[in-house]
Amino acid sequence: MTSTLGDRMVATVQARRLVRRVTGSTADRRVRLLLTMAALPLLVAGCASSDEGTVTPQAPASESGGTVPTELTIVSDDGSGKTETWTLTCDPTGGTHPDPEAACAALTAKGTTAMPAVAKDKMCTQQFGGPQTAKITGTWKGETVDASFSRTNGCEISRWQSLKGLLPDAGGVGSP
Repeated sequence: MTSTLGDRMVATVQARRLVRRVTGSTADRRVRLLLTMAALPLLVAGCASSDEGTVTPQAPASESGGTVPTELTIVSDDGSGKTETWTLTCDPTGGTHPDPEAACAALTAKGTTAMPAVAKDKMCTQQFGGPQTAKITGTWKGETVDASFSRTNGCEISRWQSLKGLLPDAGGVGSP
């Protein structure tokens, strides 16, 4: 059985039609690509923040009429076992923290969203930012704080960076 050029062209056209039926038309593929690209920012935004578990402490008035001061202890470990312990007060600003003004400003700006732990069901990028860890305990705006920080994935790195000024500069991934 010999095949002519015309037979081969017909077979090629038929094969292309079959592929289009199975995979969809070029227009269908373009629509699917556009929908995927449109949904991508929503997926990325879902990894960046969460309102779940957010704490919004209100500064209660003390018996003398002022606000209850913030009194925190920050213990950081550089990953090699070297630890530093700082104290921090806000209203009035003070303590042994190397930059208490920046630390209190970081708490005011991002503390409400960065202090709660990352939700267990949250999807985070699997990148390692370094072995550093930190623990913050005490009272912040009248609320008890017991927060742990690490740099083991994208969500944790983001929390650490949100509290730049309060937590030590860790270097590595996610650091300027």
